[in-house]
Amino acid sequence: MIRSVSKDSRERHGKNPPAWYEKMRVLPGKPHPLGATWDGLGVNFSLYSEHAEKVELVLFDAPEDKAPSWTVELPERTGPIWHGYIPSLRPGQLYGYRVYGPYQPEQGHRFNPHKVLLDPYAKAIGRSLRWHTSLFGYQVGDPREDLSFSEEDSAPYAPLGAVVEGGFEWGDDRRPNIPWQDTIIYETHVKGISKLHPEVPEHLRGTYLGLASEPILEHLKDLGVTTIQLLPVHAKVHDWHLVKKGLSNYWGYNTLAYFAPEPDYSTNGPLTAVRDFKMMVRTLHAEGFEVIIDVVYNHTGEGNHLGPTLSFRGIDNRAYYKGNPDNLRYLMDYTGTGNTLHAGNPHVLQLIMDSLRYWVLEMHVDGFRFDLAAALARDLYEINMLSSFFQVIQQDPVLSQVKLIAEPWDVGPGGYQVGSFPWQWAEWNGRYR
Repeated sequence: MIRSVSKDSRERHGKNPPAWYEKMRVLPGKPHPLGATWDGLGVNFSLYSEHAEKVELVLFDAPEDKAPSWTVELPERTGPIWHGYIPSLRPGQLYGYRVYGPYQPEQGHRFNPHKVLLDPYAKAIGRSLRWHTSLFGYQVGDPREDLSFSEEDSAPYAPLGAVVEGGFEWGDDRRPNIPWQDTIIYETHVKGISKLHPEVPEHLRGTYLGLASEPILEHLKDLGVTTIQLLPVHAKVHDWHLVKKGLSNYWGYNTLAYFAPEPDYSTNGPLTAVRDFKMMVRTLHAEGFEVIIDVVYNHTGEGNHLGPTLSFRGIDNRAYYKGNPDNLRYLMDYTGTGNTLHAGNPHVLQLIMDSLRYWVLEMHVDGFRFDLAAALARDLYEINMLSSFFQVIQQDPVLSQVKLIAEPWDVGPGGYQVGSFPWQWAEWNGRYR
């Protein structure tokens, strides 16, 4: 059902609303694929939440809007998957979710429908977050801390996903498939490698296309490297305590969206990030370079129990994160960041695998370097090199064929695992460095 149309939207369009307003209707849709999927006629929305009681889709007309234009309850639930299909929507549509359920931190539940949440499967960021106290599920400054409950609406400040079209002219793009024995890896940062380079056109400096510009390509060729390993390019969170000091999370090990490329590195706003990333990869491949990306599936940018409610925490905190078995109010922290993704949950493992396949099949990357990879070996709490994570990758016809590099440790008990990863994996040698 359609619950509401915002005042902002009514005032903006007046007597001349877009044609799709008149056709707005919600069909049951399908549980798979997860995320927002445009099929050429409309968009299917699908969201995993095991403990939710109701899910609302919120649609925004523009990034500056303080309230959604439409609020639509997803009409169907198949197991733990909530879904619906809207025939009238198109690529570029901005969206988020409000998820209803218990707010019981001591039971691991942190549902708060006053918070607009980013889809974990969002393929593009349509609006980056703007820090505000409303982004927290509890009342900031309350002596009860996260045991309090915030009724501030985060809609004006929350990050939003954007529906993508998915098409791209790859031409005759091919993977270089450089043998391991011939591989020379150059680790770099998308922004850092070109931001101050005087020969890179100014409008390309610090961007995906800047990395693929002629001056940078010539530099890489002169070095004799074969493979470009990029520091994290998944869309990230700049921690609030850094932003208050005029700083940023420059390296990017603070992921918020595992399918969306970081919009800060695009040439023309967030919606061009997907296209720009693909153009960069296509150019690097044409010059004979492989592209490996650094991925952070061990934790998210939502921090510990006092962190913001931006996505996973509000969608299903207990399902997405490893809770402390002695008190589910708190999270297990094997990463030094305040939380650990629960890769032992089949649906969270599916998120990780779907993300990896997407970056290989859709974005054409050639491999991955896994940050704190030992954390992914913890089905529950102990390290297990026969964990589901490794077994799924080993049998996957796509992921088993790309380069896999482990940072073979985490900060938990027994976390230093150099030399212990399966044979398909290369490892950072912590003793050597």
